[in-house]
Amino acid sequence: MSNVDAQELAKFSELAHRWWDPESEFRPLHQINPLRLEWIDGLASLRGKQVLDVGCGGGILAEAMARRAAHVTGIDLAARPLGVARLHALEAAVTNLDYREIATEALAQERPCAFDVVTCMEMLEHVPDPAAVVRACAALVKPGGWVFFSTLNRNPKAFLFAIIGAEYVLGLLPKGTHEYARFIRPSELARWSRDSGVELQASRGMQYNPLTKRYWLSADTSVNYLVACRRPG
Repeated sequence: MSNVDAQELAKFSELAHRWWDPESEFRPLHQINPLRLEWIDGLASLRGKQVLDVGCGGGILAEAMARRAAHVTGIDLAARPLGVARLHALEAAVTNLDYREIATEALAQERPCAFDVVTCMEMLEHVPDPAAVVRACAALVKPGGWVFFSTLNRNPKAFLFAIIGAEYVLGLLPKGTHEYARFIRPSELARWSRDSGVELQASRGMQYNPLTKRYWLSADTSVNYLVACRRPG
């Protein structure tokens, strides 16, 4: 429990009841979810796999992966979003999905090499020690399995777009959602991944057009980006 920011947990718990409202503060997550789901499924082929979603929140990605016939476990340390996730899965009759309130590092000790796919999306920039989460994710995946991360680059453009633009100008996210000092350069994430025993396989950038209100994946990783890593067989 040491690798947790109580203020971050409180922030997302306050909004838990709005997690599945596509017009709420979580609208960007609903809009980007099909893109990240297709990218993950295209590389790792989710059907029939044992999948772990780290920092699952209210379950938007976890439930989508379960709908792709994966057996999904979602974990988080915020109890209220987990309650919302469980209720939504129950109402949607998604049965191949389980949620647990447990730290990533604790689960890595409990169930090493247990999952074919591990996802950790939009979470690393919200914890005090992201490298520890990367190590835990790498420990949780089976040999030959995939680990996916997404986060925000740390540079002036990312500060302008992700904080000034998204939070203060466009209002895509609540003010204070992100702290620039916690953004992570791709080179840092790649080094943590290598040190943890997983190898970088692919990366993509996430871009947004405020005029068309459309998101898409590209080769530009200067702001939001995703990486796919694989543990050697």
